[in-house]
Amino acid sequence: MDNKTLSQYFLNELQAEAVASRKCLERIPESVYDFKPHEKSMAMGYLTLLVAEIPLWIAKTVEDSVINFATYKRFQPSTSAAMLSHFEECLKAASNALANITEEQLSKPFELKNGDQLLMSSPKLESIGSTLNHWVHHRGQLTVYMRLNNIAVPSIYGPSADDKSF
Repeated sequence: MDNKTLSQYFLNELQAEAVASRKCLERIPESVYDFKPHEKSMAMGYLTLLVAEIPLWIAKTVEDSVINFATYKRFQPSTSAAMLSHFEECLKAASNALANITEEQLSKPFELKNGDQLLMSSPKLESIGSTLNHWVHHRGQLTVYMRLNNIAVPSIYGPSADDKSF
């Protein structure tokens, strides 16, 4: 696959998964952000933020070559509308990064760090695919949290028990 084909593949995948992610995010009221299904589970607000913000990680991967948890500034959601707006901004950043990526950038390394500690390093090509998978994983978790809070789960890859339209 050449660079344009790869970047278009990732862009198409991002756009396809964005539809399902948006459907979930639109339904999450801030009143359930503190919900945790188990004491070891993350709070629903944080999980919602991950689903909204992971596309930004793709832009950071392409443009900055590093994400450092020690310096990464997470969005602080105040309302559901603000969360959805943040998602759209993150999606736009990822789309722009993927539309403009070069073959040289795809082969360069991406690093995930926590301060001076290197947690992971891989070519950007692999990191982008892994990030898309990570996004889908957390969206799947979010749908379980939605079900536990009686929030209608949207159709994603097919009809859901709550949304039989497809």
